[in-house]
Amino acid sequence: MQRQRRISCVFFLVFAPCLVLGADWPQFRGPTGQGISDEKGLPVEWSSSKNIEWKLKLPGAGASSPVTVGKRVYVTCYSGYGMETKDPGKQENLRRHLLCIDRADGKIIWSKEFEPLLPEHNYKGEGAYQGYAPSTPIIEGDKLYVFFGKTGVFCFDLDGKQIWQASVGKAFDARWGSGASPMLYKNLLIVNASIESNALVALDKATGKEVWRAPKINSSWGTPVLVTTPEKTQELALNMQGRVAGFDPDTGKELWSAKGHGNYVCPSVVVHGNIVYAVGGGGTSLAIKSGGRGDVTETHVLWKSNKGSNASSPIYLDGILYWTSESGGVLHFQDAATGKSTEQRLVPDVRRMWASPVLADGKMYFVSQDKGVYVVAARPKLELLAHNVFEDDKSRSNASLAVSDGQLFLRNDQYLYCIGKR
Repeated sequence: MQRQRRISCVFFLVFAPCLVLGADWPQFRGPTGQGISDEKGLPVEWSSSKNIEWKLKLPGAGASSPVTVGKRVYVTCYSGYGMETKDPGKQENLRRHLLCIDRADGKIIWSKEFEPLLPEHNYKGEGAYQGYAPSTPIIEGDKLYVFFGKTGVFCFDLDGKQIWQASVGKAFDARWGSGASPMLYKNLLIVNASIESNALVALDKATGKEVWRAPKINSSWGTPVLVTTPEKTQELALNMQGRVAGFDPDTGKELWSAKGHGNYVCPSVVVHGNIVYAVGGGGTSLAIKSGGRGDVTETHVLWKSNKGSNASSPIYLDGILYWTSESGGVLHFQDAATGKSTEQRLVPDVRRMWASPVLADGKMYFVSQDKGVYVVAARPKLELLAHNVFEDDKSRSNASLAVSDGQLFLRNDQYLYCIGKR
């Protein structure tokens, strides 16, 4: 079916001034990196036999989100090892994959296979089950960037030709492995290489050469996010174990740091105005005014709460932060001005949820691991609009939805689905 695509000049959160297709979903958590889409009229209900445009059997599993540009969808996955929790197999059989898919019919246009740099983390234990393809690719113009942990960062054109490959470190976390998604800023591709080198690393996006490196990035699996300060300058905010920090995105110099979470940190921060909101492990969340220097714990932290999440990143909407606990299906409604929160439990039973929510058309979409997708009205009171499951597919899903041109793209460990209105 022919679709009319609207074209608009969008200034991404990464401030890359270019003409883009407004309906594209080019990176983790969408065009702004905040999990928000301005699209209307999206599907609310679906099942194995309802509102499915197509589904594609993938060569393997993965926790990365799909990304879209124009008539194509891109997604990563892994195979050969860690496909079954009881019998993960041998690491030497591990392979990673990058697929380019025709969004009209779900057919594979081209694919790439990658042999990993070993050893990787063992597929054993709850945190390890994210697997070996958790990082979402990012697209800008005619280039696509993929991060595969210690195996490296890759740049391709959209037809699959490799432009460059670079390493950001070869260490690894023996418990959980890599996980952060890259982001773009001016001429830089910025990678959270906490697991590979305890650093935030900026590469020249044209050549892959290292431009700067910020050290002391500990136990962090989130993607860095840009925030505009009260002085209208740009800072790069990152959530990590023990603290939240701000960096000069041009040089990598650490500008400020606030004491934060006592545990490892997976969620990315969200920003509104000049405020950074950080939800993290160990049961903490906090709001920090950007623009400070040095230790800003006493001067710029607006509030700190004993509520937190070990996995998913929040959504900011109209003065409320929305996020879920990783287990039990508890949805938090947190006042962004005070940190006070109320909680309601999603039903039927969610069990576990690692994916980050997305907001579109006044609705939030929460993807559970194996209990389907919960669609909730975006207001400070729980109103479940739909609970969508595939009757013939019980595969695990750790990936956030992609929203693009009236469709939703949902991947799990077996399939990629294109959900529309049929």
